[in-house]
Amino acid sequence: MLNLACNQYGKDGPPFIIMHGLFGCSRNWANIARAIAETHRVYALDLRNHGASPHSPSMTYQEMAEDVAEFMSTREIQNPVIMGHSMGGKVAMQLALQQPHLPKALIIVDIAPVTYGHDMLDYITAMQTLDLSGKQRRSEIEEELRDEVEEPGVTAFLMTNLERASEGFHWRINLQAIAAGMSGISSFPHRAGAAFHGPTAFIAGEYSGYIRDDHHDRMVELFPRCRTVTIKKASHWVHSDQPDAFLETVRAFLGTIER
Repeated sequence: MLNLACNQYGKDGPPFIIMHGLFGCSRNWANIARAIAETHRVYALDLRNHGASPHSPSMTYQEMAEDVAEFMSTREIQNPVIMGHSMGGKVAMQLALQQPHLPKALIIVDIAPVTYGHDMLDYITAMQTLDLSGKQRRSEIEEELRDEVEEPGVTAFLMTNLERASEGFHWRINLQAIAAGMSGISSFPHRAGAAFHGPTAFIAGEYSGYIRDDHHDRMVELFPRCRTVTIKKASHWVHSDQPDAFLETVRAFLGTIER
């Protein structure tokens, strides 16, 4: 288990934990966290091998869920609502299935408890093959990365992991460990018969294909009290594309479980 880095927002209210997706970090969720902190005490985590959290050669969902459970134990956090996006959503689901007594409720953002046929190895290869030595400007690196990654929005997102130190630029995330664990990250292992019976909201983006009709049976099997809301005009990054609609959905769900 690793000691996860955390940005905390708000001082009062029920606990609320946020977990980012692959290649992300807690800073990506700062605006959403501040808004939720109006009514909750929010903990935005950096998962292992991401952000300011420690690196490890291994990053299975079981290990990442255990990291979060240890974080909760150390901070004496009880019955939090746990929200996770993409990979972070799978960590939240894994934690709830392993230790269903820990979360009060789940909010799973644009991911389902299934194995996906695609992975992000092309992005990792593009980042790893860039020669960062001698580079003086971020724009220079971004231009080279853009040549390898077709979507400008994805390039900008990946660039949030670039940091400058005294010796020059480097990638903050552990690309080697992420590449080694990618097959596991794309999958979703779970114990037969496991289920989380707490309230669960799946929030999907209209333009995203991560939550599909054929995932419904598995979602209900593992999370019998789940509901699904689709945010119009949103891609996989639902919270960035439609922040107002996203927050409205989150607050409506919180209203149903905190009456």
